[in-house]
Amino acid sequence: MSSRWLSIVGIGEDGRAGLGAAANTLIDAAGLIIGGERHLELAGETRGKKMRWLTPLEATSKEILAHRGSPVVVLVSGDPFHFGAGVTLARSIPIDEMLVVPAPSSLSLAAARLGWALQETTILGLNMRGLTPVLRRHVHHGRKILALALNGETPKHVAGLLTAAGYGPSKIVVMEALGGPRENIRHTTAEAFALSNVDPLNVIGIDVLAGPQASPIPYAAGLPDSYFENDGQLTKREVRAVTLSSLQPCPGELLWDIGVGSGSIGIEWLLAHPSNRAIGLERDEARAARAVRNALSLGVPHFDIRRGAAPEGLDGLPPPDVVFIGCGTAGGKTIEACWSALKPGGRIVVNSVTLESELALLAAYHAHGGTLTRLGIERAEPVGRRMVWRPALPVVQWVARKPGAAA
Repeated sequence: MSSRWLSIVGIGEDGRAGLGAAANTLIDAAGLIIGGERHLELAGETRGKKMRWLTPLEATSKEILAHRGSPVVVLVSGDPFHFGAGVTLARSIPIDEMLVVPAPSSLSLAAARLGWALQETTILGLNMRGLTPVLRRHVHHGRKILALALNGETPKHVAGLLTAAGYGPSKIVVMEALGGPRENIRHTTAEAFALSNVDPLNVIGIDVLAGPQASPIPYAAGLPDSYFENDGQLTKREVRAVTLSSLQPCPGELLWDIGVGSGSIGIEWLLAHPSNRAIGLERDEARAARAVRNALSLGVPHFDIRRGAAPEGLDGLPPPDVVFIGCGTAGGKTIEACWSALKPGGRIVVNSVTLESELALLAAYHAHGGTLTRLGIERAEPVGRRMVWRPALPVVQWVARKPGAAA
C-alpha cells in the first residue's frame, strides 16, 4: 500500500465526525489536502496545507501529480466514482496509486429517506450546466427518478419540464444538504411547484405521474411526427422506424446525419443509448435552429448540429461509425465523401425520393454493394364523406457496410 500516495476520501455533510478511523488518519497524515470550498470547510483544521480545486478539474490533476510520492488527500462528496471527481483523476493517475475511501453518496441518502430501491430507480446527474433537458427521455408514468441538481434553480426547471410534457401531477421531493445539520426535505408537485430559497446542494426525487396530455418518449424507434417541430422536411414516422433499424444504433457510436432537416433521425439515434453521439450537418439556418429546439425538447441536448453543406462541410469532422444521408446526394459526391470517411466496418444508409438521387444510389450500390429497398407508405384520409388511401412519395433506401473490422 506504500505506493498509494493519493487518497480520495468521500466526505459528507456531517464532516469528519461521519468518517471512519482510516479516513481520518489519511487526512491527518497528508501534507496536501485538496477539495472544493465546502469540502475543505467540512474537514476543519488539518496539519497539511489546504488547496481548492482548480478550474477546469483536469488542471487539478496536474497539481496533484506535482506532489507524486508524497501523501495527498483529495476530498470529494460521497462516492468518488458515482458522478464524482474520481473518474476525472483516474484519467491521468493510475488507480493502483490511489487509495479510495468512499462515503454514502447523496443519492444513497436520498433513497434511504424515501424508501426507494436504488436498483429500480433511474439515477441522473443534472449537476452540469445544460443537462436538465436530459431528464425528458426518462419521464414515464410510474417511474421513480433521483437527480443530482446543479444548483438551487434546478428543481424549478425540472418542475417546468415535467409540466410542459404533461406530467404536472408528478410528485417532487427536494432534499437539501442531506446527511448534515442543515438537512431539509420538502414535498410538492410539478404543477404546483413554488419552493423558494432551495439550497444549491440538493437532490431531486421524482415520482412520475402522467396527466391527460402526457407525451412519453417510447423506447421503440419511430416517434410520432407531431413530436417534431418541422416545416415538412421530416423523415416520416414509418420510414424513420425502418431507417433506424437499418442504422442499427450501438452504444458509443458516432453518427453523421447529413441534411438534418428537423433532426428526427439524429435525435432518435441519440435516444437509442445515452453514450451515442451524433453530428448533424444542415445548410439551412432556420432548419438547423429548429433541429436544435427539437433536440432540447426531446432530451438530447448533446446533438452537435452544425451549419454547412455536404460534402464541403464534412472536412475536419471526426470519422463516423455510421452515416445517414437524407438530403440530395450532390451527384454522388456526398456519398463517396462519406464512404471514404467511414470507419472500417461502418454502416451507411441513404434515403432518396428523386429519380436523380436514385441514380446516385444505384451507382453506389454497384460500387460498394449492400441492399436497395423501395419503401411505400399509404395512409387513410377522407375524401368527402369517404376514405381513400393516400400514398406518400416512395423512398428508395441504400444500406451498405464498409469492409473491414469495426474499431
